[in-house]
Amino acid sequence: MELEAGEHVIKEVRKHWLVFFVAVLFLLALAVVPVLMFVFAPAELIRSLPFIISGDIDVLFVFLLLLWFLVLTLVFFFIWTDYYLDVWIITNHRIIDIEQKGFFRRSISSFRLDRIQDITINVHGFVRTIIGFGDINVETAGQGKDFTIPNAAHPEMVKQLILNAYNKA
Repeated sequence: MELEAGEHVIKEVRKHWLVFFVAVLFLLALAVVPVLMFVFAPAELIRSLPFIISGDIDVLFVFLLLLWFLVLTLVFFFIWTDYYLDVWIITNHRIIDIEQKGFFRRSISSFRLDRIQDITINVHGFVRTIIGFGDINVETAGQGKDFTIPNAAHPEMVKQLILNAYNKA
C-alpha cells in the first residue's frame, strides 16, 4: 500500500500478543494429548482397535502422530498469519485497515481521519483490564461500515493517537 504525498505512518496497531500466546498454548496442549493417550492407555485397548491389523502399533502410532503434528503446524501458521497480518496503520491523513482472511485472501479498507464521528473502546473482563487490551470501534460518516480491531493492545493510547491525528488534520 502506497502512502499519499506528505503522509507518514504514526502507528501500526495489532491484536495483543496474549491472544496469540493463548492460541499457541492450546495447540501445544493438543500436541501432547495423543502422546499421553498412547502412554497411559492399556495395551489391550490399543491392540483391540479395528484399524490395527498386524499388531504393529509403533509404526501406526508414529504415522498418526506425525500426521497430527502436521495438522497442528498448519493451524499454527494460520493463527500466526491472522495475528501478524491483521493490522491497522494509522497515518496523519487516514486509517488503513488490513484484515487477513485465511492464507490467500485479504481485505484492505481505509478512511480519512476527517470522516471519523466516534471512537469506542470496549474492555470487558478482569484479564483484559489488567493487561490492557480491548476492542476499538471507529464509526465513520456516511453509509460505510464501522471499522473494528478486536483485542487491540493499549486501546486507550490508540484512541488518543487517533484523536490527536484527527485534531491535527
